[in-house]
Amino acid sequence: MKIAAFSGLLMDYSMHEAMDITRRMGLDGIEIACREPHLSADTSLQRVKEIRRLADEHQLGISALAGYMGWFSTSSDDDCERAFDECKRMMERADILGTNLIRVFQGGPNAFLAAPYHYEKAAHWLRRCAEEADKLDKKIALEIHNQSLIEDVESALKLIQLVDHPRIGLIHDAGNMYVSDSDYGADSIYALQEHLFHVHVKDERRIDEVGGPSTFTNRTKHGEEAFRQCLLGDGEVNHQPIFHALQKIGYDGWITLECFSAEPPEERLRHDLQVVRKLLAATST
Repeated sequence: MKIAAFSGLLMDYSMHEAMDITRRMGLDGIEIACREPHLSADTSLQRVKEIRRLADEHQLGISALAGYMGWFSTSSDDDCERAFDECKRMMERADILGTNLIRVFQGGPNAFLAAPYHYEKAAHWLRRCAEEADKLDKKIALEIHNQSLIEDVESALKLIQLVDHPRIGLIHDAGNMYVSDSDYGADSIYALQEHLFHVHVKDERRIDEVGGPSTFTNRTKHGEEAFRQCLLGDGEVNHQPIFHALQKIGYDGWITLECFSAEPPEERLRHDLQVVRKLLAATST
């Protein structure tokens, strides 16, 4: 398994600086957040080629492009068409950058609030994205995410089966699944392994009320809840069973560090990288 930094943690830095930090930390690659100043569907192709050159110079793989386009389930047809066009442009940029994975967001509402129509509409547009990805030998990844159509194993498989295309797969995110209070452990890896394209790692903790940095609220099946984003090991998400399961199924893809705790970005990356390396070492003993 290879370890990447999420460039979204480093949005206060240029892409060049973000890559410098990632290389200095000893990470294998970077997952690029598709927001300026790092990258977007409007970034010139000349600039995209420059980003590729930077990655090559830093000997960094680009694990994925973390797109924010999509939201097909609740958008108008015109907005869906625009999102689809953005997705196509991101695929063109992914081709230049030498990565085959593009994240597209499925949209909401929460799985426990969604109607069949939401899944059917999302599936229609995601299938179009997958068909386009097939032309460029790319893959579309849907992140299991709180407050979305896919919050747990069941809802993720429901949407994947509706799309029914091999170019569509999933990003496992235990932190998001913890917020949704769904099973994120070894059984979730086994259930999703056929469709598992990518893995995100971060830690969270339920708290009594928001206050201070890195706290937020979410509507869950329990009502409105408060959370704090934490360094790995400081929250309540147990990642060890996940890493054992990944090793057991022979997963050899990317693990992206995605911590949004209150500490400075470099401190977060350094800490979480050390923890993940320990988790990986423990799976091989």
